[in-house]
Amino acid sequence: MEFIEDILPTLSKEDKIHILDFGCGKSYLTFAIYYYMKELQGLDVEITGLDLKADVIGKCNGLADKYGYGGLRFQQGDIGTYEGKAGGENRVDMVVTLHACDTATDHALAKAVDWGAKVILSVPCCQHEVNKQIRAEELKPLLKYGLLKERAAALVTDAIRANILEESGYDVQILEFIDMEHTPKNILIRAVRRENGERKETAVKEMAELLHVNTTLQKLMKK
Repeated sequence: MEFIEDILPTLSKEDKIHILDFGCGKSYLTFAIYYYMKELQGLDVEITGLDLKADVIGKCNGLADKYGYGGLRFQQGDIGTYEGKAGGENRVDMVVTLHACDTATDHALAKAVDWGAKVILSVPCCQHEVNKQIRAEELKPLLKYGLLKERAAALVTDAIRANILEESGYDVQILEFIDMEHTPKNILIRAVRRENGERKETAVKEMAELLHVNTTLQKLMKK
């Protein structure tokens, strides 16, 4: 939980903390976050997990009831069309996305920014969108190899996401994350909203144009 411990000072200890976990799946991380923040840190936490699979949601709610986790609930729904707020409140303090596939991560990030979430924790996966778009004459020696192109496209995707978050008023770190269910290492995008919400200019637009890339997150943020 080191990646959460660092951001605890950002969250209020006086008010209830609302957390939304997009694409929670079997919710190993969701339960771990709740236990750490509620049981170990003594914080007033309410977490809503969202996933498409009804059977998974049913099992997760059953486990939450079994362990007496009253502040942990799960709902069936799609990230792209989800409009609710955690706990039915008007704010979301932290948004978590673990392996939300391809552009689902973009929808989650856009909603987190729109809600003014104080903290965003995102572990993307399956970044196919940019792989279909990316092209640059100067990078032909790299992009002509399928595997290298795939990896480069994933890095470009996450670089665009990180820079857009910086432009939206967040301080962003790219960290190494090891899933509790899987052993491969992933990239974690950790974004903490600046106190004054100051927006910083980056050269991400120029980079995307150079690579002939226009991602879902870029389109969503323009709206």
